[in-house]
Amino acid sequence: MSSIEENKIIAQRWMELISEHKIEEICEITASNWKMHGGLPGLPLGPEGVRKLFGSFGPIQQKWTIEDVIAEGDKVVVRATNTCIQESFLGIPSRGRQQTFTATFIHYIADGKIIETWRNADDLGRVLQLGARIEPGISE
Repeated sequence: MSSIEENKIIAQRWMELISEHKIEEICEITASNWKMHGGLPGLPLGPEGVRKLFGSFGPIQQKWTIEDVIAEGDKVVVRATNTCIQESFLGIPSRGRQQTFTATFIHYIADGKIIETWRNADDLGRVLQLGARIEPGISE
């Protein structure tokens, strides 16, 4: 059983490894049955899901800055800010524009491995930074 402090270190390390684009090291702290909620639909479980998730980004330069880490029991909440440049996001080309957005991750951690991750990010704010526009629907 991991302590709350050990779990906080694991969750923080996960974010650092994303910034460093060290996918295989992320896989090492991810359980074989890892599952993500709020990410790419249809991800396989475990490290294969991690690889597919990060493979879906395409070329990206990103830096996560951790704002808060809160833990209780076997769950760790990380609130962070991402600054990135990515070719496109949700099909919207970036044209080299930097994007900055916030996200909250809740990790369920057991025996030193992340078992489950819940993600909630400001994806709308991000697409608006890329120039997407919201138009009202046509009512009939």
